[in-house]
Amino acid sequence: PPLCVPLAGSVAFLGLYLMFGYGASLICNLIGFVYPAYVSIKAIESSNKADDTTWLTYWVVYGFFSIAESFSDIFLYWFPFYYAGKCLFLLWCMAPVTWNGSQVLYQNVIRPCFLKHHETVDKVLGDLSTKALDTASSVTREGNMGPLVPAVPLC
Repeated sequence: PPLCVPLAGSVAFLGLYLMFGYGASLICNLIGFVYPAYVSIKAIESSNKADDTTWLTYWVVYGFFSIAESFSDIFLYWFPFYYAGKCLFLLWCMAPVTWNGSQVLYQNVIRPCFLKHHETVDKVLGDLSTKALDTASSVTREGNMGPLVPAVPLC
């Protein structure tokens, strides 16, 4: 069919650009963000809960990947075809199949870790929240007592 040739050419150009082009990081991040953001908005607006779960799972995996990448990017950046591999990984994570990367990584890595540690994390976050509220309350009380330095009269 006539559509296959331009599509194949576009995919080939994009693949080569991701391997050798300037700004491959931006292109890769746009691929990993724009389409998932669009379908996430559509999922929010639909009455179907399954699509919400699918895209929430993608964003959880995307978030974990982004954090891990921020630590390893300085080393991985130098590997040939890094952005092409990253782009393929993100495409696998959003693929419309039951064994996509988001489901596989969430079920086998993130969920077990979450179930093991979520009570401890909840306790730490609760303690931090209490301390933050106490500090904010203390600062507010001290602020209501007046200025800390005496006012200098203007002549």
